[in-house]
Amino acid sequence: MHARVTSSEWLTPSLVRVVLEDGDLERLEMPDATDAYVNAAFPPVGAPYGEVFDPQELHDIHPEEMPARRRLTVRAWDAEHHRLTIDFVVHGDSGVAGPWAADARPGDVLAFTGPNGGYRPDPAADWHLFVGDESALPAIAASLDALTSGARAVVRVVCDGPEHEIPLPSPADVDLHWLHRRGDVGDTDLLVDAVRAIDFRGGRPFGFVHGEADEIRAVRHHLLHDRGMTRQDLSCSPYWRRTLPDEAWRRIKRDYVAAMEAD
Repeated sequence: MHARVTSSEWLTPSLVRVVLEDGDLERLEMPDATDAYVNAAFPPVGAPYGEVFDPQELHDIHPEEMPARRRLTVRAWDAEHHRLTIDFVVHGDSGVAGPWAADARPGDVLAFTGPNGGYRPDPAADWHLFVGDESALPAIAASLDALTSGARAVVRVVCDGPEHEIPLPSPADVDLHWLHRRGDVGDTDLLVDAVRAIDFRGGRPFGFVHGEADEIRAVRHHLLHDRGMTRQDLSCSPYWRRTLPDEAWRRIKRDYVAAMEAD
């Protein structure tokens, strides 16, 4: 599938919102998930194929010029107007998705497969726990949108400072704390310390914990072993890992997740 950029907007110094329309969006089918994502394809410079392509067909045609693939969480889908909104985390020239979004202009094409997804807040839960960083903000925001009046949510998000915070509206009753990195070794403990400080009295929580690998692993271990949460009540995924570029992380992610699941 593909779609074309209609607008882009910097929400924070590291978060760009790209809105896409046209292309194949009339036949896009969104899963019933608030962590829905597309698997976007970014061609290398000088790729010997056009801007509109099927990423799955290129393997046989141009195996040496394959696009880089990145999973991007859908922030919003307007089914009536066939409008797809994706928020990109940008860290300078690092990676491929961020720089593409930073330079996105109306008419630019984004090719992708999907969407897919597997998480939606459980309406039977007594309350909802959302833990993550900038990379998890689109899914956290979409999940908060989906909660109903009377629901209760506890949200802990780490970012680089106040200028990196975004509004997170919700019909639910939301306890939101932003945590700001200080640029030292203590940054890795900000999330797990914040979760340790939460009062868990008040019924069964349903958790969404996504972000930097080692931080998420520590939070997951605490929730399962200290708080007594079950794996069925916890959606947990390491999106990236500190000190590793995207491609290096992708090479070891499967083994890392297996080790995390065995904790």
